Amino acid sequence: MRSFEDRLVSKCRSQRSLLCVGLDPDPDLMAISDIFEFNKAIIDSTLDLVCGYKPNLAFYEAHGIQGLMALESTVEYIRSQDSTIIIIGDGKRGDIGSSNAKYADALFKVWGFDATTVNGYGGGETLEPFLNYKDKGTFLWCRSSNPGAAELQDVEIVQKDSPTKFFEYVSSRAQIWNSAGNLGLVAGATHPSDLKSLRNRCPTMPILIPGVGSQSGDLETAVRLGKSSPEPKLIITASRSIIYGSSNRNDFSVKSRSAASTLRNQINQILTEENIWV
Repeated sequence: MRSFEDRLVSKCRSQRSLLCVGLDPDPDLMAISDIFEFNKAIIDSTLDLVCGYKPNLAFYEAHGIQGLMALESTVEYIRSQDSTIIIIGDGKRGDIGSSNAKYADALFKVWGFDATTVNGYGGGETLEPFLNYKDKGTFLWCRSSNPGAAELQDVEIVQKDSPTKFFEYVSSRAQIWNSAGNLGLVAGATHPSDLKSLRNRCPTMPILIPGVGSQSGDLETAVRLGKSSPEPKLIITASRSIIYGSSNRNDFSVKSRSAASTLRNQINQILTEENIWV
């Protein structure tokens, strides 16, 4: 049984890509109304450019049963095109252990996602149901990309007379919880300088980085400060800036490919300058 981290590193290397496309279908922005057909077109146009896809579950749950059926078809289609591509079910689930056990079964056993995102506010004990799936990846929401993140995440706590921001403390606890080597962090590119602190505290842990597209995160600083070595152990995820490049049904997939290719090339140029994948 290969670990999630091994599969992630292998896929990033074989594709020469850290890019993960977020499949977040919004009827107000989609060029066509059918969710599955929209996703299929995006997948067909970007499959050779990415290490994975990240459907945000909220965008499917908002459509009820029809939305979940579209998600099911989307996952099945991705698997049929490339069985090794990484699919992250972005749900940010978080509850007490008994509820999280059901969330974990749903995300990993029913949906078959390779990884998911979680909220660790209940503490490490509540994350055990996810981490017990040792061949699956679990990304802990640590430093979010939204403007109001500082309200809680920047609160300072004192340990051994040394002040530490709450998000930094969470990352330090994650290092302890990561006994099976299948835990990663979510940290937004909108706070790139904080990635240096997270990488110092978690030197080899995979980091999922949203916020580089429509949220105008600093891609270059995020990659340079967030990378590990010799493998970068980063997943750069973008959704709106890639999948909504055009409202024209005749060229939206072409525009999506162009945007994905540009972002992937930008990332790889930074990695080359950092002597990774040279």
